[in-house]
Amino acid sequence: MSSHNTSKIFVVGGTGAQGMPIIRALVADRKNSARVLTRDPFSRRAKSLATLDNVSMLEGSFADEVTLREGFRGCDGAFINIDGFNTGEKTETYWAIRCYEIAIEEGIKFFVYGNLDYGLKKSGYDSRFRSGHYDGKGRIGDWILSQNTVNKGRMGAALFTSGPYIEMAFQPMMPMTPTVEDGIVTWRVPLGDGAVVHASSEDCGYYVRWLFDHPERTNGMNLEVAIEHVAYAGLAAAFTKVTGKPARYIDTDLHSYWNGPLKFIANAPAGYNADPNDKSTMTFRDNFTGFWNLWKYGIVKRDYALLDEIHPKGIKSAEEWMRREDKLGRELGKGGLWERVQPQNIQNETPILKSNEDRRKGRL
Repeated sequence: MSSHNTSKIFVVGGTGAQGMPIIRALVADRKNSARVLTRDPFSRRAKSLATLDNVSMLEGSFADEVTLREGFRGCDGAFINIDGFNTGEKTETYWAIRCYEIAIEEGIKFFVYGNLDYGLKKSGYDSRFRSGHYDGKGRIGDWILSQNTVNKGRMGAALFTSGPYIEMAFQPMMPMTPTVEDGIVTWRVPLGDGAVVHASSEDCGYYVRWLFDHPERTNGMNLEVAIEHVAYAGLAAAFTKVTGKPARYIDTDLHSYWNGPLKFIANAPAGYNADPNDKSTMTFRDNFTGFWNLWKYGIVKRDYALLDEIHPKGIKSAEEWMRREDKLGRELGKGGLWERVQPQNIQNETPILKSNEDRRKGRL
């Protein structure tokens, strides 16, 4: 048996979009327990997790070394996913590094870091592709793998690199929120002929559990996941195929995009606790301009053959996800996707991103 096998996992980011399905997957068969850090144990998300067997909650912030040590101590695994939209790029960088360092000191055997693509590096360091909430994680991911070449015998480490959740294309106040125009569901985004590397939040749980369950293979691995490269003309066609209702994609220039529904937030810091007077702080506009360029120009790749090997039952297309979600919505009494994207209904969708549920006001 590998010396990196784990059974009690400390989780930072457990109440987030991927954190909740990850925790459910980690404890589903009761082979593992999870200690989940939360700033508010009485929040809707924290209370939901607390009902699970083998889950305990630790109140506090990752931006506190005393709390981090308390979280790591007595655990043998760690999943760390800091919310960059809370912290901003600089603060996330510092605390992600300290999480790794303290985890080694406290005896963690296997460390999984919630990562995003280092798009700036993958583009050849072309600043058209700079997106702070991506690069902030990607730099640390590279650093962790570099540290792991020396430390892998003492503490194994892996990266879990996800992408924009497919759920975001059907929710309010997202970079890709649809509108209904003249009875047609419409995505107006600056994507050109590109494709967004969308991930499914539910599949995240399976993949992270797999990383912990196979440390002999995953130590030093960067597992980059997605359901497929989703071109938005294809997304609209799949919507029509699933719902029978009209949909379209309209390529939009950046000027028009930033004078659309997101105009009110364009000049705000991407990380809402970041200092707007710090010249390193990216605005929402600059951050998501780089974000859209990553997809428009095909900077991000995935190895779908590897993903099929690891998760043969995973969601393989936007259409498959839509069929599942349309059916689930009807079963829950929320209606199908057509009903749920109507202007009077979409505002009632439960936000997948915790920063949106917190209305960008959560404390550090």
